[in-house]
Amino acid sequence: MEKRTLGTSALTVSVVGLGCNNLGRPGTLTLEQAGTDAVVHAALDAGVTFFDTADVYGAEYGLSETRLGAALAGRRDEAVIATKFGHTSMGSPLADLGPRGGRTYIRAAVEGSLNRLGIETIDLYQQHTPDPTVPIAETLGALDELVREGKVRAIGNSNFDAAQLTEADAEATRLGAARFVTAQNHYNLLAREAEADVIPTVERLGLGFLPFFPLANGLFTGKFSRTDLPADTRIGRQRPEVHENAPWDAIEAFESFAAARGIGILEATFGWFLSRPALSSVIAGATKPDQIRANAAAGNGWRPTPDELAAIDGFFAPA
Repeated sequence: MEKRTLGTSALTVSVVGLGCNNLGRPGTLTLEQAGTDAVVHAALDAGVTFFDTADVYGAEYGLSETRLGAALAGRRDEAVIATKFGHTSMGSPLADLGPRGGRTYIRAAVEGSLNRLGIETIDLYQQHTPDPTVPIAETLGALDELVREGKVRAIGNSNFDAAQLTEADAEATRLGAARFVTAQNHYNLLAREAEADVIPTVERLGLGFLPFFPLANGLFTGKFSRTDLPADTRIGRQRPEVHENAPWDAIEAFESFAAARGIGILEATFGWFLSRPALSSVIAGATKPDQIRANAAAGNGWRPTPDELAAIDGFFAPA
């Protein structure tokens, strides 16, 4: 599988990653360890090397990390492991330690993640959301300590806007501290806000971009149609409004475009993402081995020409 670097770091990852928010999630086969093992091992066997989790993922705090760590036991050297800390709007057993972007909280959070993952070093440690109550200089100082101590190889952020990305990079330079090397934001064919200023800022700063919800809750997997809502899917179980409100005219036009090129909508979607040089990896979730194998195959496939890229963008242009 094609590999790309995570921004300016020395870390190289597969262009298809596994988003681990489904590991330990109720209602999925990956709630239990056996289901997680099957998906993670299928990912590794398909050439996927990048695994992105967070301390708040799973049915309870830390469960996704615990599941992932156990699944990777014995195969740690095949994986680049990313996790996150400090989501300011979700519960945490460390809440009494102060603000989520503060040094005390970060040092406790990283030890918990290392223990649950069963590793000595986290490859990419990401601030899950900005913490407006803590100066970014304090957060970067704490993260720099972790890099210098060998607990973390590189640092990234998630849900930062363009101004916050710019401020963080300037502060890291001023402090002589480790810089964020990645930015992870909501981005897919139906959620294009990042194109306005986040992605241009990512490119200017030399960060690697990581889109979350890249397949729009599964709408671009090929499993759904205007009239078909499979009951055994997350949308079918929990979010039928996503299917009901989907722009089916645009999706069907995109499907026809893909079919004319002998590919499916999943492969066309991965090709659209991977035509962007700043994008490091498409971290899509999976709850079954065949899903991650399909994602891996799609990432190894078709890439659009400039004209084809413009055509895809046209299908989903704002009205």
